[in-house]
Amino acid sequence: MRSVPSRVTAGLIAAFLSACPFPSPPNLLFFAAAAAALSVLHLSKARARPLTPLCSRREVSLTVAMRSTVSPPPSLTFSSPESLSDWIRPHLPFDPVGSWGAVPGSKSLVNLWIEVNRGETSLLLLPDSEGDPSGEKEGTSTILRVVNVAIVRIRNSRGEVLVESHQILSDGTVRHRYRPLSEKMMPGEAVEEAAVRAVREELGKDAVRIIPGSYRMRMEDRASASYPGLPGRYILHTVDADVEGLPEVGEFSTEENGEGVEAAEKGVFVRKHFWKWIADDGGMQQSWE
Repeated sequence: MRSVPSRVTAGLIAAFLSACPFPSPPNLLFFAAAAAALSVLHLSKARARPLTPLCSRREVSLTVAMRSTVSPPPSLTFSSPESLSDWIRPHLPFDPVGSWGAVPGSKSLVNLWIEVNRGETSLLLLPDSEGDPSGEKEGTSTILRVVNVAIVRIRNSRGEVLVESHQILSDGTVRHRYRPLSEKMMPGEAVEEAAVRAVREELGKDAVRIIPGSYRMRMEDRASASYPGLPGRYILHTVDADVEGLPEVGEFSTEENGEGVEAAEKGVFVRKHFWKWIADDGGMQQSWE
């Protein structure tokens, strides 16, 4: 009986030849020789490398090589906030849209529409009924808001971590945060690029150095704080960074300069950020909005 790698190789050769039914004899010899070489390479690697167990947990922290870019899952698009509202309402167990922008600290329907159009947020329709696997019938599916978030852990010379204590929104609401600098990522944006953009837009600084080997990723499912009643999935990309020119002690504030579209479209936007240094970030609240 042939070994598993040889059977796999034979299958690959057969599949390739079926896709190319009329190759010339020299090409056949070339492909056979290449397949034999790949089989030997596969066998040598299989003997040298032990099996790695798989992890079945979803919420897990990983230390891995930093991803060059992030591609969000395919999402729906909408021509107007009203068309987005018409699509959302039948797919949630109750109608939360009226509370968006009215509940203190929440954002409006216009904000969500902007996020979807820019690709910062993906809205997925998940079927929850075996009778309607496509999720197209009313009441048989659930909406999931998926967001990739870049989190930047900045430390001072004493090793303290910079956290945003609260924000002042355009409607005058004070929104409490108590978490590191974070920013929703754009489609195709590298984690390093998102981190630098976050520092520039929220802290007003350009001298940023990402610490090599600091990248970590995890995923969390939780309700959206900005859009009450809307389920959310957050893919969190964390890096450590040094930022020049920040105050080393005490508390300070900065002006937001990255939400011009929200202001122009009359959405809710951040006017001011308030920051402070803390000894440890282990007990931070994590809203990631």
